[in-house]
Amino acid sequence: MPVTSRSVQYFFSSQDFSDGLRITLSILIPSVLLAQLGHLEMGVTLSTGAVCVSVVDTPGPVQHKRNGMLYAALAIFLVALLTGFVRGSLVLMGLEVVGLSFGFTMLLVYGNRASQLGTAALLIMILMMDRPLAPGQVLPYAGLVLAGGLWYLAVALLFYQVRPYRPAQQALGQCIHAISQFLDIKAEFYSAGTNLDDDYRRLVAQQVVVSEKQDAVREVLFKSRQVLKESTNLSRRMVLTFVDTVDLYEHITATYYDYAALRARYGSSGVLAEVATLIRQLALELDGIGLAIQANRPYRSQADLAGALERLKEHTDAVAARHPEVSSLVLKKILVNLRNLTQRVRDILNYFDTETLAPARGGAAEYNQFVSHQDYDLKVLRDNLTFNSSVFRHAVRMTLACLAGYIVSKFFPYGHHGYWILMTITYMLKPAFSLTKQRNYQRLLGTVVGGFVGVAILYFVPGQTAQFGLMVLLMVVAYSFQRIDYIVTVIALTPFILILFSFLGLGYVDVIEERVVDTGIGCLIAFGAGYLLFPRWERDQLRDLMQAVLRANVSYLQKLADSLAGTPIPETDYRLTRKTVYVSSANLAAAFQRMLSEPKSKQRNSPQVHQFVVLNHILSSNIATITSAILAKNRPTYPTEGMRAVKQAMAVLSRSQKKLAPPMPGTPAETAALLDPVQLKKADLSADDRLLLEQLEFIQKVSTDIGRVTEAAVA
Repeated sequence: MPVTSRSVQYFFSSQDFSDGLRITLSILIPSVLLAQLGHLEMGVTLSTGAVCVSVVDTPGPVQHKRNGMLYAALAIFLVALLTGFVRGSLVLMGLEVVGLSFGFTMLLVYGNRASQLGTAALLIMILMMDRPLAPGQVLPYAGLVLAGGLWYLAVALLFYQVRPYRPAQQALGQCIHAISQFLDIKAEFYSAGTNLDDDYRRLVAQQVVVSEKQDAVREVLFKSRQVLKESTNLSRRMVLTFVDTVDLYEHITATYYDYAALRARYGSSGVLAEVATLIRQLALELDGIGLAIQANRPYRSQADLAGALERLKEHTDAVAARHPEVSSLVLKKILVNLRNLTQRVRDILNYFDTETLAPARGGAAEYNQFVSHQDYDLKVLRDNLTFNSSVFRHAVRMTLACLAGYIVSKFFPYGHHGYWILMTITYMLKPAFSLTKQRNYQRLLGTVVGGFVGVAILYFVPGQTAQFGLMVLLMVVAYSFQRIDYIVTVIALTPFILILFSFLGLGYVDVIEERVVDTGIGCLIAFGAGYLLFPRWERDQLRDLMQAVLRANVSYLQKLADSLAGTPIPETDYRLTRKTVYVSSANLAAAFQRMLSEPKSKQRNSPQVHQFVVLNHILSSNIATITSAILAKNRPTYPTEGMRAVKQAMAVLSRSQKKLAPPMPGTPAETAALLDPVQLKKADLSADDRLLLEQLEFIQKVSTDIGRVTEAAVA
């Protein structure tokens, strides 16, 4: 993505940048202050504790962050004690590496924050492996590490107390930014010069990003007691704005047309190019709103959307007048959808109306249903102690890789920082091979490039003051990009380490040689472990994810059937069903993208899975289009024939679900033929009802296509 002034503004107002600044200050201040007092080593130890606890400081509700950092501080204290007393024995230290690598990696069963706690504990173990400490120094050292961790916790909580709503605003702004990019991709479907398959690939990839950003907002909004219980005007405006953005996203996904037919019919008229331009204007407007919310500043619309809509209407009418033999109904539908979309964007602007008290909508119990809840019962850990668990397999893989790294660092040492091998393995080895492969590439390339940068700084920049300033800047960059772009983090972190070691009196040429060699060894071990040690390839879980998508769309179709039958649908139930569709679709799309980065020999039926992803996106878009229209009109009755199409679509998807389920031993495979779509009778119906039946027929056809693609994927 090209760097623009707006993307730069997004970065500098983001939580990633503010966290990068805070982490840098929290780590630097103890070392700098105590160095001025002649206690540099004590300051470095405090900073080490701060570094470890910072690993757990990931976005989320403040109470979760606080608890996670408290437990991390306790964990690094205990691990520092253990490591300090056993590090003198190669055997005991090896046993600690094995035991802690397995135990702390298994914490992944309790979610990402618990996994980061395990990483923090392993980090202090690795950093202390080669540190010579007398028995009497171990407890004071561990105490300083604990104090450094608590110092970081105090700084993080202080920042939250000063600006309690900033994390929620930043998460909401990022979510709106992702939706604006999704809308911008939708504009490409109306441009004759783009490839529709490529457009769908980009759209599905962005759908994954939107799902992640929406989950992040739900976590920080609906799990934060301050947002839900204090119920200030600002907190209510944030909640309402998020609900409006989710509705807006549904409206964007619901606007589906036969784009190939549209291009063939209207491509030469120029009206589609005007549609694409208007959609891009809407995306730009939405992007500006997201930036203003994230940066916590006012916003005033600059776009003449009303004028653009009027000009598009005039162009549409002119096209219809020139070609009366061609139905212009689809152009009118596009115009209506764009008007609705424009109105929804304007609704989000209510966020900035601080004079009007935002009405309360729903409560904590209702919003609680939209967030996932982590079970911390010990039974969860026991249930995962089997090779059927991907976490258990990853823990065993990590244990063997760390043991191999420990043996190499102790028996085949290259320099004085053999712990870099273990550190590389710990950070590079991921549960999914595709992520391990990506991280290894980024680590190796980033280390080499960063090494050149570091050598250039130390050679060409005179004076320790200038070098220290650059070191601080590199720290901010490294910690700001650690969740955005890992390769940037590594490129910045490597020269930072070189400058730091040069301040400590070590030759930077020797350090960079050792850094590159140790990183290469660690990456090689991590890559080999990820590929050879009972990996779980993405193809192995595609069936379960495809089943989840079909199950979600069947539930979505059931809501459509209920609305056709006149059955009232509670708004919360509808929103939960819609969320399940989006999340399951995003999970499948993410797994498919990861599979494409795996070795070709480990991929299976990629074209069919891609077609399955696209068809289910089209299906859910059309279900949303009809259901939202029916719920808005609130009509009591609809043509009974429409129910036949919905029921048949549900039957086809349910049958496809069964085909994806692993067959029971001794059970013959199901070979029932797929039903072809039935033609619904539209005589003696109003124009609206005929259009509705045509839309339901299309849903029926797409469901049948999904059934055929599922059979091909299973084969």
